[in-house]
Amino acid sequence: MHYRTRIVTSLQEIGPAAWHDLLQSQTGHTPFLQYAFLHALHESGSANRATGWEPQYLTLWHNNQLEAAMPLYLKYHSYGVYVFDWAWADAYERHNLPYYPKLLSGIPFTPVTGPRLLARTPEAQTALINALEQLQRNTDNLSSTHILFPTADQAQLLKEQGFLLRSGVQFHWQNDHYRNFDDFLSTLDRKKRRNILAERRKVHDAGVHFQLRQGNHIREEDWVFFHRCYCQTYVEHRSSPYLNLDFFLRIGQSMPDNLLLTIAIKDNTPIAASLVIHDQTTLYGRYWGALVHVDCLHFEAAYYQPLEFCIEQKMACFEGGAQGEHKIARGFLPQKTWSAHWLSHPSFYEAVERFLEREATGIDHYLEELNEHNPFKVPNLL
Repeated sequence: MHYRTRIVTSLQEIGPAAWHDLLQSQTGHTPFLQYAFLHALHESGSANRATGWEPQYLTLWHNNQLEAAMPLYLKYHSYGVYVFDWAWADAYERHNLPYYPKLLSGIPFTPVTGPRLLARTPEAQTALINALEQLQRNTDNLSSTHILFPTADQAQLLKEQGFLLRSGVQFHWQNDHYRNFDDFLSTLDRKKRRNILAERRKVHDAGVHFQLRQGNHIREEDWVFFHRCYCQTYVEHRSSPYLNLDFFLRIGQSMPDNLLLTIAIKDNTPIAASLVIHDQTTLYGRYWGALVHVDCLHFEAAYYQPLEFCIEQKMACFEGGAQGEHKIARGFLPQKTWSAHWLSHPSFYEAVERFLEREATGIDHYLEELNEHNPFKVPNLL
């Protein structure tokens, strides 16, 4: 089949219907690949050329039908990606070589695994990879291409095409058909269960209660308050927030059925909030912030309240987001993630290849150590 290759700088050039139709042909896609989420990132100004994310979506067409696509950006820095390559950028700079711009395929500010090679058929997927390789060759001053958080199958496919694989670790909670939160707690060892109960008690005794709001029940003033909380988190970490209020207002209007906002209230005043995004099977922990400090409030608002929702809705998994060994004690177990990398400079390609081989060994050992701290009861085999 002959495909027409086209670089798309705005999803409006594709349109929601064509994008949705392609996405429905994929397995394992997440809410973050929805037209509504990506378009909100771009149109709000959170992820565009001015913020270092220039959309360069690679698309393949046949008879005016979208056959394949890759969310792709020209990236002018390494912020907001959660697969950090600062050392690689520093090495380029020491050799007076430009590391930016680079090509990056992923969801801005979103370390969630999902398909990156969106294709209707294996033939279209192969053609998409070939088009990516051609784009790499034809883009001036391009140092590298990075495909972040692809599925394991797509990571192996990219490895066969000469990409270098890098592994990482996240922490996910699995729903073992729990009837309620107490049922989940009963599977943990005694110390972990006691600690969680103590954390929840501290929040309760501080006079904090919670309101969970879904979809169209999330009001504009709720988004304004949540954004204040979200920005406060960045202030406390001496950083700048990636996402603006317009982004949250947009997804609130365009994908309400995927949103759950948890608001913490003390003395009739909202003091904190967390936002999770979900589909029918998986909850994705995303954003949190507080205007007032209450001991253990973060754990309650960002973990325990969403976990109760997950159990009630019979969702299979809660992905807790990037980093956080503290999540293990709360029932989140380590999972390996992937990224794929291509560097145009042969010497740097070889150097990174050697580095990734050493790093992979360290990641495997790290996973072994983490699994030794499994919080669940040891089965009685007698």
